[in-house]
Amino acid sequence: MRERYLNRADAGRALADELTRYVDRDDVVVLALPRGGVPVGVEVAQALHAPLDVFVVRKLGAPGFEELAMGAVASGGVRVLNTDVVQDLGISGPAIEHAAARELLEVERRERAYRGDVPLLDLKGRTVLLVDDGLATGSTMLAAVRAVRQRGPARIVVAVPVASAQASRDLVGEADEVVCPLVPRRFSAVGEWYADFSQTTDEDVIAMLKAHG
Repeated sequence: MRERYLNRADAGRALADELTRYVDRDDVVVLALPRGGVPVGVEVAQALHAPLDVFVVRKLGAPGFEELAMGAVASGGVRVLNTDVVQDLGISGPAIEHAAARELLEVERRERAYRGDVPLLDLKGRTVLLVDDGLATGSTMLAAVRAVRQRGPARIVVAVPVASAQASRDLVGEADEVVCPLVPRRFSAVGEWYADFSQTTDEDVIAMLKAHG
């Protein structure tokens, strides 16, 4: 088992090695979660000879603890809440609504920036590989799975280079398959499993999508 990835591209190549059964299949689509999931998704899509698109999901940070996810929102207005965090911190309904409205505006902004007027690839009846650079709580990916499910795919595969054991277990009940080469016994953050976890910018995402397309 890998101990650490050099960067997201290295992680994408390692992940693609676990997905060889999907090579050259005309029903497969790779959907990467921006921003960090895109360089991973590029490597996966290239290795599988599959089309690549992005699916925008935004974490809902808990008030006063913005790095802690109380949930997430995704394209199409889908919302997922982490009820344990909401209850433990006593987060009010209005606070959740305010955060959700703010992040949905960012979802819409990013979709325009990344895709312009081009619609999302048709997912009906297809096998969708949902790719990110890792899962901590899994709430962002959970929102993505539920939102993609509404678009009628035949199968949803969550594919990530690294994940916490809890997030991996939670996604098994939602996706049709979860592929993750590295599930450490001790996990605190996705970034600790990368030598280089520098930020991916909007400009990076746009350039990678153009290059792949």
